Amino acid sequence: MTEDHLRSFLFVPATRPDRIGKALASGADAVIVDLEDAVPADAKDQARSTLVTFFEQNPDVKVLVRINSADTDAFEADLALCRDAEAVFGVMLAKADSAKDIEYTADTTKKPVWPLIESGAGIAALAELVKARGIARLSIGALDLASDLGLISDTPGAEKMLDHCRSQLVIHSRAAGLAPPVETVVPVIDQPDVVLQVAINASQMGFTGMLAIHPAQLPAIHQAFTPNASQVEWAQQVVAGAAEFGAVFQFNGKMVDAPVIKQAHNVLARAQPQA
Repeated sequence: MTEDHLRSFLFVPATRPDRIGKALASGADAVIVDLEDAVPADAKDQARSTLVTFFEQNPDVKVLVRINSADTDAFEADLALCRDAEAVFGVMLAKADSAKDIEYTADTTKKPVWPLIESGAGIAALAELVKARGIARLSIGALDLASDLGLISDTPGAEKMLDHCRSQLVIHSRAAGLAPPVETVVPVIDQPDVVLQVAINASQMGFTGMLAIHPAQLPAIHQAFTPNASQVEWAQQVVAGAAEFGAVFQFNGKMVDAPVIKQAHNVLARAQPQA
């Protein structure tokens, strides 16, 4: 599975290297080792040291690392770790709101940057962020974003506002030719229906992946972002019809043309099993 089609991203604290191996074996498409929110301010240095040791002992692993934002004291040390570790295939930049910070991160680490949009400033800067050198794929941090915007959590008004922000990530990602964005974490672990509802909403809005905080959330995420059997069958029939009848034809009483054929190819690409 290519990085553009990764569906699930499981967070693991850098302070718990014992959990990294378990996360890699959990079925998540990617693992994000967290140096930011999951690590107290007075434990950042120890977390980096612990992570370096883990990488030395496990040279074949591949992970993303979420680093602290550019306005923190931990930023430069986080960059150095990501630069030197072959195990890091991408850098998730927390609270991204500056194209310069994205480019500096990419230039310093020589790794693709996954900006995490968590503020009104980040939403307002999207048109510039998506043009930044080294950017890979956007993701949204709805909990921090809601707090920054002064939203009242778990209300219809807050969800409308957050969906508006989600739509901005989808539109700007598409305009810049980036892969579709990644949905926020859901802070509930023992309610898979809640996770599934959020994931389905994001999928319908054009997201193709989602952040996770526990392996129990992965089945719902994979269900929402993997085409089901009927969708795959439809896509296969459309592609077969295009091969037989050309760029415009009728299928099940509806006209099929280039946009529909492209959609069918996208469905089949997302249905491919993880490599």
